[in-house]
Amino acid sequence: MTEERPQRMTQENGTFHPPTGPGRAAGAGGASPPGGGRRPDLPRVCVAFSFYRLRHQALALPEAERRRLAEEFVTAVDAAADHLGILRAYSLVGTRGDADFLLWQAVEEPEGLQRFAGALRRARLFGYLEMPYHFLAMTRRSMYVDERHRAGGDGRRVTIKPTGSRYLFVYPFVKTRAWYALPMAERQRMMDEHIKIGHKYPGIKINTTYSFGLDDQEFVVAFEGDSPSEFLDLVMELRGSEASGYTLRDTPSFTALAQPLGPALELALGLGAAMPEAAQADVGATTV
Repeated sequence: MTEERPQRMTQENGTFHPPTGPGRAAGAGGASPPGGGRRPDLPRVCVAFSFYRLRHQALALPEAERRRLAEEFVTAVDAAADHLGILRAYSLVGTRGDADFLLWQAVEEPEGLQRFAGALRRARLFGYLEMPYHFLAMTRRSMYVDERHRAGGDGRRVTIKPTGSRYLFVYPFVKTRAWYALPMAERQRMMDEHIKIGHKYPGIKINTTYSFGLDDQEFVVAFEGDSPSEFLDLVMELRGSEASGYTLRDTPSFTALAQPLGPALELALGLGAAMPEAAQADVGATTV
């Protein structure tokens, strides 16, 4: 990866498209089409979901010190975001007992994730943080999605395009080995049913990323939406699908509220209340 400034998501375009062209290494990210051949003209995006928890010692600090730590950390994150293509912040205070906030990151190469993470370690607040969960994945074109399934789906793209919804529902996902032993036609039949159910809930957008060989899970599934009840109904109906019987693991599950990082930290540090405007969840105004 060159040292050129990475393409950034802005409020104008809302999407991170990885660069293409002859400068990329052959096969650097092309997805495999149904026939199994490589497609090196389709670069992918590296994605990370980092869940942070504040140590209790931070809550014992004087209020003025907590505010300084929060402000310094927001400044550090905003500067470190230069290494990323997309960065979105979410609060988990009140929805999860073992994590306080989430940073959703996307960038062309893993080195960008590493530089971002390294920069945060220089902030004083980092000494009061733990990371109970961190999921690494990449985008990829789904082998089960074609032109018949495109309405409301993400399976045909390799870009990351957050919608700015109020909620993000995230969980790692692993299928059984028996699933992969089935003939492709049988898997496709079951996935057609799965996709059909998803289309009944148009307010929920799925972002599926792939972790095979990169992390402990096989997929990281992130759903965006404005209604937790709609997402609950979707998941309940999917449980009855035939493909669901081949699920090995789909926990832990996270319900995250879109929020700017500053207010999310204030809430976690006992300094303030949540901001109602989910549309302001970007860390920076136009740079992230």
